[in-house]
Amino acid sequence: MSLGRDIDHWGTNPGDAIDAALAAIETALQELLATDPAFWHTGQKKDLLERLEKLQAQQAALKLRVIATAGDIAEETGAKDASGWMRTELLVDKGVARSQMKLAAAVAKYDLAAAVAKYDLVAAGLAEGVVSQDKARVITQALDQIEADPAASAEDLALAEKLLVDYATRLTANELKIVGRRILSEIDPERFEQAEAKALQREEEHAQRRTFFSSRDNGDGTIDIHARVSRAVGMRLRTLLDSLAQPRKLSAEDKGRKAPYDRLLGQAFARVVETYDVDQLPRHGGHATTMFITMSVEDLRNDLGTAALGFDGEQITAAEARRMACNADIVPVVLGTDSEILDLGRTARLAYPVQHRALRLRDKCCQAEDCDAPAAWTEAHHLKPWSAGGLTNLANMVLLCASDHRRIHDPDYTYERLPDGRIRFTRHTRTS
Repeated sequence: MSLGRDIDHWGTNPGDAIDAALAAIETALQELLATDPAFWHTGQKKDLLERLEKLQAQQAALKLRVIATAGDIAEETGAKDASGWMRTELLVDKGVARSQMKLAAAVAKYDLAAAVAKYDLVAAGLAEGVVSQDKARVITQALDQIEADPAASAEDLALAEKLLVDYATRLTANELKIVGRRILSEIDPERFEQAEAKALQREEEHAQRRTFFSSRDNGDGTIDIHARVSRAVGMRLRTLLDSLAQPRKLSAEDKGRKAPYDRLLGQAFARVVETYDVDQLPRHGGHATTMFITMSVEDLRNDLGTAALGFDGEQITAAEARRMACNADIVPVVLGTDSEILDLGRTARLAYPVQHRALRLRDKCCQAEDCDAPAAWTEAHHLKPWSAGGLTNLANMVLLCASDHRRIHDPDYTYERLPDGRIRFTRHTRTS
C-alpha cells in the first residue's frame, strides 16, 4: 500500500491512508497471536523470527522518522519536547525517550533541501530492515566519536559509516561496539593506531579516577558491597569467580541440586577474599596486616559464645572466629573475667603453599565423608585448633571445602575421623 499518493506533505488532507495501514498491521498481528506456535513447523518458526527481526528494524525506522518531526506534538500539548509527551502519554521512561530522540536526530532528521539524514547509510539500513535499532545506536555513537576526533576527516567518517553498516549485517550489537572502537585503525592503521593508544590511555586513566569501593552493613550478618573498577580488572575478577563457581554449579547439578548462580559467584568472591595470601599484603610497622579476635577464656574453651572482630566490637560467633583462624592472619586477644588481657597470642599462619600442594596430593578432595569436592576448592583445616596449640603441619591438617569447613566449626555438629582419614559429621540431637 502506497501512502505517498494520498498524503499532502504540507499537512493538509492526509485522508485515511495512515489509519488503514495501521489497521492492516494490527489485524495481521491479531491473526498471528490467535495461533499457537507449538503447532507450527520448525521452518515456519524460523521464517517468522527472521521476518520479525527485519520488521522490527523497519518499525523502528518509521518511529524514528515520526519522532524526528514531532516538535509539533510538544507545541500542541505544551510539553517541553517530544520526550516529555512520550513520558506523560505513552509512559516511556524519560531516559529511553531522550535516547530515541537522539537516535532520530542522527538517522531520521531530514534536510529538506537534500532529503538525507545525518547518517544516511544507517537510516537506509534501518528502513531495509538489515540494521536493528540497537545496532543503529551503536553505529551512530561510534560515528559521533569519530566526528569529534580531530585526527579524522569527513572522508574517514563516511568510510567508517559504510564499513560499520556492512559489519552490522554480520555481527551482534556488542560485537559491533568493539569494532566501532577500532574502526579508524582499520581505515588507516598507520595514522590512527597511535591515536587509539592515546585514547586507551586516557580511558584507563579515567577508569582509575572513577574507581571506588564502598560497603554497608545490613545488620543481619551480611554486608552489601558496591564497587567500580576498570574494565580489565572487572573482566579478570569475573573470569576468576566463574572459574570457581562453574565447577560447583556442575557438581551440584550432577547431584540433582540447583543453586542460583549469583549466590555461587558471591561464595566464590568470599573464597577469594578468605584465601588471599596475606604475605602479599603491604607491611604496616613491620608486620603483615592482621585481624584481631577478642573473646573470653570461657568462650575460647566452649563451643558456644561470641567474639569481637577487630577493634570496633563487631560480633561474630566463636565458631566463625575459629574457622577464620585456619585461613587468615589472626591474633587472638583472650580476656579474663574483668576484661583484662590475659594473652595476646601469636599470629596464626596459613598453610604454606608447599604444604597445600602436599595436602592436595595426599587428600585428593574434600575429606568430608559425604563430599567429593576436588582439592582445588578446598581449604586447610587444623584438626587440633590453632587456638589450642595445634600446629600448622600435615599431621594436624586436612582439606575441607568451604561448606564443610564451616560445618566442622559449627557447634551444632560433632565429627569423628574415620580410619581412612575421612571426616564423618553427626548433628547434635536437640532436647526440648
